[in-house]
Amino acid sequence: MDRVLLLNITYEPLKIINWRKAVTLLSLGKVEVLEEYGREIHSVSFQIKLPAVVRLLRLVRRPPKPVKFSRQNIYARDKYACQYCGETFAPEELTYDHVIPRSRGGKTEWGNIVSCCVECNRRKGGRTPQEAGMRLVQKPCRPKWLPVLKITIGIHEVPTSWRDYLYWNMELME
Repeated sequence: MDRVLLLNITYEPLKIINWRKAVTLLSLGKVEVLEEYGREIHSVSFQIKLPAVVRLLRLVRRPPKPVKFSRQNIYARDKYACQYCGETFAPEELTYDHVIPRSRGGKTEWGNIVSCCVECNRRKGGRTPQEAGMRLVQKPCRPKWLPVLKITIGIHEVPTSWRDYLYWNMELME
């Protein structure tokens, strides 16, 4: 019960802070309390209910973070499809391929890596797609959006008072 959900002025969840930080922000006039826990906090000069959800009174602009280069983000960018045959696969059935082979100076970067099934990867070998008689479904590039987004809050640990402020892309099971 010492965790507090911090929202931007637009009600967008920003992060989870501890109750001490929430009380400090409240006393500085930087947040308003939207939801409270049943417990009270006592000091020498005042007592308040423990905040559960607070909202900033000024907009915090967060610059977009560059998308991290990783195997999972490559698969997500390519929608889990082999970029040579176009078939969709489970992540464990995919690999990635250097469009321009490393042996020919190809780099391991967004513009030279594509998702690939094992069969197409073997068929292409250490050649370019043109030399292997293969075509790319789409040209690889750095995504401007974050393909994999994870908020790691255990579903059973989410306080009831937070549920109206979190965006769920799944059905909550009771």
